[in-house]
Amino acid sequence: MTVRILFFTQPGCLSCELMKVFLEARDVVFEVCDISADPAARQAMIEQHGSHETPTLVIVSGEVRQVVVGFDPARLDLLLDPAPSSDAVIES
Repeated sequence: MTVRILFFTQPGCLSCELMKVFLEARDVVFEVCDISADPAARQAMIEQHGSHETPTLVIVSGEVRQVVVGFDPARLDLLLDPAPSSDAVIES
């Protein structure tokens, strides 16, 4: 299933910079939505995703939508790390 990740951000937001570094360090592909330059992005962040602050990360997988408001590395780890495959080999 295809996962789409939207990253709502704005210049001068330290938490946004931290989230960007976090995502890039994990090789996460995301779409940047700059709410200062794109009024439609700001409107979508507020109306569709219920957030009034940056950073806001929206993870869309099929009909499931997870919204993370603020930089929350623990929650991001849970949402972005795929569950281990049942085919995985566990060595002892």
